[in-house]
Amino acid sequence: MSEQGATIRSEYDYIVIGGGSAGCVMANRLSQNPRNTVLLIEAGKPDNWLVRMPAGAMAIAYDKRFSWMHQTLASDAIAGRAMDWPRGKVLGGSSSTNGMVYVRGQAADYDAWADLGNSGWDWQSVLPYFKKLEDFHGGESAVHGAGGPVHVQLAESDELGDRFIKACRQAGIPATEDFNTGEQEGVAYYQVNIRNGVRQSAAESYLKPVVDRTNLSVLTSSMVERITFNGNTATGVVLRHNAKQRSIGANKEVLLCAGAVNSPQLLQVSGVGDAALLGDLGIPVVHNLLGVGQNLQDHLGITVACEVQEPITFKAQLAPHRFAKHIYRYLRYGKGLLSMPAGYVGAFFKSEPSLDRPDMQLHFNPASGVREAGGRARMDKVAGVTSIVTPMRPDSRGYIRIVSKDINQHPEINPNYLSTERDCAAMLSALSWQREIFSQSSMAEIAASEIRPGQELQSDEALLQYIQQWSITNYHPVGSCKMGDDPLAVVDSNLRVHGLNGLRVVDASIMPNLISGNTNAATMMIAEKVAAENWV
Repeated sequence: MSEQGATIRSEYDYIVIGGGSAGCVMANRLSQNPRNTVLLIEAGKPDNWLVRMPAGAMAIAYDKRFSWMHQTLASDAIAGRAMDWPRGKVLGGSSSTNGMVYVRGQAADYDAWADLGNSGWDWQSVLPYFKKLEDFHGGESAVHGAGGPVHVQLAESDELGDRFIKACRQAGIPATEDFNTGEQEGVAYYQVNIRNGVRQSAAESYLKPVVDRTNLSVLTSSMVERITFNGNTATGVVLRHNAKQRSIGANKEVLLCAGAVNSPQLLQVSGVGDAALLGDLGIPVVHNLLGVGQNLQDHLGITVACEVQEPITFKAQLAPHRFAKHIYRYLRYGKGLLSMPAGYVGAFFKSEPSLDRPDMQLHFNPASGVREAGGRARMDKVAGVTSIVTPMRPDSRGYIRIVSKDINQHPEINPNYLSTERDCAAMLSALSWQREIFSQSSMAEIAASEIRPGQELQSDEALLQYIQQWSITNYHPVGSCKMGDDPLAVVDSNLRVHGLNGLRVVDASIMPNLISGNTNAATMMIAEKVAAENWV
């Protein structure tokens, strides 16, 4: 595997654009066949120790060395804010910068994809690929796999997590042992992508083990400026590496794995998208495809933070005499504070008993603070804990739209958050549930006061204003190159771009609807499935 621009050939069988969660899977699986030549192109750089250490997630997600640092349009629906949207710009993509929480979603999510006309994407069809990618800590079973590239284990338990789980149960949320059977309801410690204290990113899991394959080249710090076409057939890419532009041909296919923001952007600058938009920007139209950039979805959550006076919070553990123990535990055993994911306790529950399946997701974190514009994290002056609850299936739909033919100019991102009354009501319910959980005796015994939103806020009007001011992305953008056969679909059920040859999109952008939960596991599954059913 090469990372030197001078050794890159003029053509390959397959070019994979984007070394993120899907791109690393595709590079690995395509290069399993020694007859295939494969080039993986990543705009960012290889990872480092800060990426590999789980606790580093708090620093790297908003670090320009590792993140695209996208930003949404300002919106009155979120108090005039322009929300930061960090996406991984590093080998491993967002799997190298995320919270390492491993969630598949619900069986009904995938059955709904199939009901939309996407044959072969129902739960029973995708389950084998979830199992294929897993090295599950509990071993192989009817719903889990063992020996796969991605290690999955339970987050480390502690007193604070145990207390919060008990509070959720006191509030009526049942206990569960496994969120990933297709039926999620319950509260438990999350399954996470961490092994011996090391983040198991897609780069760690899929790329590093195949470093010696002579038919796989990896080109980092390289920006693909456009995909090239001969008529309606993709023929390769034009990229910039070390300030020099070069063209590289693809003999068989180009696989676009750049993510829910960058994949539609690259299609548009390459002439694939709404012809009216492309014409206004002076881009020659290769194929008029109205859905490119449409159908954008994201999970929006709202937090409740409470002060905890017992010395069991993250902030309390930063005291020198305690933190020294955590450094030792991490270096010696790969455990402790430095091995923690971004959220280690989770719950999936129904906001109303009449619902047929959970519609809310909760993450619990042993710290409290706010992230200011530009990404700077500021911990609260008092030691506290935070929960965030997210309505999992929002109605709001937005778009990604380029503003220039220059790939280096960030596109316009409009998630269209809180654009429906139902979404606003769901967020109010999310707040109410968190207050109910914190009021239970298990947490009330140690929670001194509510830091945010504050007990003075009680009316729906005041709480909705709090939601508009303080709601945050869960970093789950999907849907902007949706799979389907309707007028706004971009790819078919085999992920081939409609109307074009030799080009597929393989990443979270193809999801027609958000899944119920974190999206990284599903993104890797998507790549495993398309690779297995076409090449491996």
